[in-house]
Amino acid sequence: MQELSKDAPVGLRNRESVNATNGEQNRIGAARRSPRGHAGSGKSPVQSLTAPPRAAAKSAGKAAARRTRGEATCGVTARSETGRTGDNKASDRGLSDKGNKVRARLRATLGEDVFVNWFGSMEFESFDGKTIRVTVAVKFLRNWIQSHYADDLLASCQAEFKGAERVDVALRTLRKAPGQRNRAGKRNGAAEAVPDSTARPAVTATGGGHGTIVGRTQVGGFEGSPLDPRYTFDSFVVGPANRMAHAGAWQVAETIFAEDRSFNPLYLHSYVGLGKTNLLHAIAWEVKRRYPHANVLYLTAERFRYNFVEGLRSNDSMAFKEKFRSIDILLIDDLEFMHGPQTEQEFDHIINWLLDGGRQLVVASAKGPNQLEKLNDRMRSRLQRGLVTEINALDFDLRLKVLEKRISEKRAIDPSFEIPREVIEAMANRLTESGRELEGAITRLYAHWQYMHSPISVEVAEKIVRDLVHGIEPRRIKIEDILREVSRHFGVPKSDILSQRRHRSVVWPRQIGMYLSKQLTSRSLPEIGRRFGKRDHTTVLHAIRKIDKILVDDAALRDEVEELKKLLSNN
Repeated sequence: MQELSKDAPVGLRNRESVNATNGEQNRIGAARRSPRGHAGSGKSPVQSLTAPPRAAAKSAGKAAARRTRGEATCGVTARSETGRTGDNKASDRGLSDKGNKVRARLRATLGEDVFVNWFGSMEFESFDGKTIRVTVAVKFLRNWIQSHYADDLLASCQAEFKGAERVDVALRTLRKAPGQRNRAGKRNGAAEAVPDSTARPAVTATGGGHGTIVGRTQVGGFEGSPLDPRYTFDSFVVGPANRMAHAGAWQVAETIFAEDRSFNPLYLHSYVGLGKTNLLHAIAWEVKRRYPHANVLYLTAERFRYNFVEGLRSNDSMAFKEKFRSIDILLIDDLEFMHGPQTEQEFDHIINWLLDGGRQLVVASAKGPNQLEKLNDRMRSRLQRGLVTEINALDFDLRLKVLEKRISEKRAIDPSFEIPREVIEAMANRLTESGRELEGAITRLYAHWQYMHSPISVEVAEKIVRDLVHGIEPRRIKIEDILREVSRHFGVPKSDILSQRRHRSVVWPRQIGMYLSKQLTSRSLPEIGRRFGKRDHTTVLHAIRKIDKILVDDAALRDEVEELKKLLSNN
């Protein structure tokens, strides 16, 4: 049965010619009427549906008869912060059933991980025949759905709701069950009012549905790489391993337009999954929050390279350079993937121009500047001029804090989500690789709790994240392993690789081995040279640069090197 929208004109509710449905609406209005109800009905949080005076008694009698027979009342939604009235249960059941079918379609279409992350807390509020209203608990969920999944959501809804033309995704006030108020406390309040520090300012509005979300930075028509709305300073967990990196990132965001900027450039490096990208995104969000008109550009090295190559192909490389002239802060991620002589040279010129012009530069990489062999000496020197800081592996206490933070984020969506303390400590003990691994573990545990609704014990948790636990200690590759695998792959004796022979059939496997040793081990260039027949470190450096250069254009060699890496990792 179709619901009456809260925006219906008051006059509609005061007509004398009412059908059976409006008669029931009059019953609701009679029960709620106040001396000033008629005059204020248009502005009251709960809309009064007032019966005509001469029909009031008759309507009340009919309502009483309906209650006696237990007939379903019409689906009139009482719009208030405490939710709907109890008089539209039948309509609610129909809406809920269709909503569950839409959820099932979304899960099948988008996959379990996407569904759990973005649609797990979604509720269906109303359907007026054309527009479906759904709500979520927090702003970034609403924005992300509108930007990335609006078409999928509309298609799934149209399959179940006949006549649906659009879906409105709204932010709801969290409704607490009586037993949840004391238990959730501050978390519920946090979900109701998002503080300014977590607000996502508009950087670039991207399409999708009936709303917009901030997803990318943009300067002069140059669209940057995507920004994750979850990666802010508020979501970053600080500890001894990353305190210096966090402090440097925060100061950059605060002093972007200050004359005295000692951390320029800021260079962050660490192993994967320890928070470099989180900090780069956090800087971008914070700068745009503080200075909405600042020109911020966040790029991965791969996107920089792609746009530069496109500029070359269209004979428009000068336009590519000009796009950087108005930038206030440039953030480059994954610098180690900045391949190609021309790309590296262009990047060198742009960085020099930005730094000479007093613009802020932030760079993140898996390696420090002195470990990136492809950087020329001038670029390496300029990157080391500011603050270079490493994010180290997370210790137990920091891993524990990360897990607790991710759990609190899930509880902001659903306050009843609980993980016992012993389970959290067990996960912190077993999952030692990265912050992403910890986040993935909580996502899995949340999905299990959401659908099974059973307590999560240590045994259950270990079973759910078993594959993560098995992979927490990656095999340590030694130079001896590389020598053995290269010798077997190329059919060259190990003794020849270590000898002084200079025949191509020996030199090529030797150079591949040196390259893999630098890529897969933490050994220095002098140590690699010593292990490859007591050679000088300059010989090793020459081999690495040579292989790097050939890999750019030789797809067959790239496949061969990747195959060797897989063999070394699995054996």
